[in-house]
Amino acid sequence: MRAFACVLFAMLVIMAQGKAIAGPAEEANAVIDRWSATYSANDRDALVKLYTPDAILLGTTSPIVSKGTEGLQKYFEALPGSGRKNAITERYTIVLNDDAVVGTGLYTFSRAAENNTPRPSRFTMLVVRRDGKWMIAHHHSSPRAETRQ
Repeated sequence: MRAFACVLFAMLVIMAQGKAIAGPAEEANAVIDRWSATYSANDRDALVKLYTPDAILLGTTSPIVSKGTEGLQKYFEALPGSGRKNAITERYTIVLNDDAVVGTGLYTFSRAAENNTPRPSRFTMLVVRRDGKWMIAHHHSSPRAETRQ
């Protein structure tokens, strides 16, 4: 029994240290990675839950600003079952403070309906901690130009 208690204590210490190692940058990047995986899984409801209830999205293919949960649900309404995919190819992280991080970079979209033709795009996400949970408060995505204009 004593050996079990020692092993359990050691595991708790290791887990606590692992938790301490993860800072705002790692937490925010985990949300951005979940966003990409959830988008690629075509799970609209889970995707929208990654955003704050008052989030703002400047979507890649939208002529309007999508605001709040309802606006995000509408923007992503065609996602379920679509075969759309996303892959992050380049990312930079700026920690603003312990509760706010900007992730920005390049990603590529593809659509099964378009023979998975790559659609290079760029993104910026403001990821914030609210009530202990990291969520996307602002997301801007736009097509990437092939050449400098």
